[in-house]
Amino acid sequence: MKIILASGSPRRRELMKLITEDFTAVSADADETVPEGIPPLLASEYLSNIKALAASLKAPDSVVIGCDTTVIADGEILGKPADKEQCRGFMELLSGRTHQVVTGCTLMYGSSTVSFSEVTDVTFRKLTEEETEAYISTDEPYDKAGGYGIQGRGALLVERINGDYFNVVGLPVSRLNQELKKFLSSIKEN
Repeated sequence: MKIILASGSPRRRELMKLITEDFTAVSADADETVPEGIPPLLASEYLSNIKALAASLKAPDSVVIGCDTTVIADGEILGKPADKEQCRGFMELLSGRTHQVVTGCTLMYGSSTVSFSEVTDVTFRKLTEEETEAYISTDEPYDKAGGYGIQGRGALLVERINGDYFNVVGLPVSRLNQELKKFLSSIKEN
């Protein structure tokens, strides 16, 4: 059965190869606006469903995996920083504190759908002004939720994590592997 990863993220594509080499990655063309009333911890799962559905409509005979990762601090979602000033604000908010990284995943085939979220707690060291300025002066933060990449120089900001490291990168590899096996088994039975 053909598997499609509905993501343009090169990081997700690399991580998906740990599960299977036999997949196609496509960018999901979907409105990523989270409606009012959806709790921040459920926003990623909501968006993963929207992305999976958009890709599934174009490839109805494939198993589609939609994913979305959010960074949540003080109950607010921190998206990709628009500019240096917003990124500085994110770093000041995260400095010396613990926040959550949530990746929502949706598996879809025809009318069968399974969604789940994985949550990892990430604690930043107390950052100096110089460390903040050095990091936000790189290109790294601006295409990443929360304004940092743990797999790059952002690793220097992190004191500890509690949960799945790969979830923070953008794909909860172990959980997705288990959920995908169960999902494939269930659709073969039907």
